[in-house]
Order: sequence, then C-alpha cells, then structure tokens
Amino acid sequence: MERKLSLAWLRQLNPVLKREEKWGGRRSVLDDLMREQEKVKEQINRKDYCLCEGIIVKVMSKALAEKGYFKQKGVVRKVIDKYVGEIEMLESKHVLRVDQDELEMVIPQIGGLARIANGAYRGSNARLLAVDTDKFCVKVQIEKGIYDGRVLQAVEYEDICKIVQ
Repeated sequence: MERKLSLAWLRQLNPVLKREEKWGGRRSVLDDLMREQEKVKEQINRKDYCLCEGIIVKVMSKALAEKGYFKQKGVVRKVIDKYVGEIEMLESKHVLRVDQDELEMVIPQIGGLARIANGAYRGSNARLLAVDTDKFCVKVQIEKGIYDGRVLQAVEYEDICKIVQ
C-alpha cells in the first residue's frame, strides 16, 4: 500500500531524510516537497489574463498614439470580461477601454507596493525589494494575507504591477 506523504509527517523526519544534490549539497525531502507544491500552485494560478482593479499600467497601443495616449500611464478602474480594462489616464483623467495585450505593467520603485497579477501568489500585495535587469525579474516580499512576510526571489516583470496608493 502506497502511503501519501503529509507535510507534518515529513517535518518530523526532516533531519533523518536527506539526499545528495547533483552539486554536492544537501537538501531535505521537505524542501523537495515544498518546491513541488510551489510548481503546482504556479501552474494552477497562471492565467492568460492578468488585469485587476487598482493597478497602474502603461498604454502601448500604436492605434492610440495619434490621440496622444501612447506610453501614457493610467489606472485600471474596471475589468471587463477578464481581458479588457477601463483605464483612467493619470494626466488627462480620460477613460479608455483597452485590451490587456495593448497594456504594459508598471514596475514600482524599490520599496514601493505592487500587486502580483499572475502566478502562484496571484492577487497578493507585495513590496519590491530588488530588480534583476539581467533576468528580467524582481525580488518581492508579500505584505498581507496567509503568505505575509514570504520573500519571492524571481517574479517576472509581466507578473507584477504597481498599485495605486
């Protein structure tokens, strides 16, 4: 009979159950299980839509360039059918309906608040700790909720967005 491994059971055996990694270090079975759970959570919460209310985005639509909205920032006030956002422009206060494919996420300054818009921690608010321009990702610390205080080492630029304060 195959026994299902529970997290509590593995925590008790953690000092005993160790295995060698390829590079010679040691990693526990608990660490392996936690990494697997992270991968599953990432796959479940990864969607092809990422708009949510209260985030700041940049309009990248060439069609709106002639109206003067190209590369202008706005706040998502309402999400329509998961893929279209009503954007209130920051400078002009005009309201536009724009598809998410024509928008770009705005990354806050270091120390600024952001919302994780896609991936395992989708919907969580986080504080930006560092930016890795070589890998196109950021390091954040989740602020509130059940993951409060957790540090995420490599969140892609497209998965995080500055929030209105």
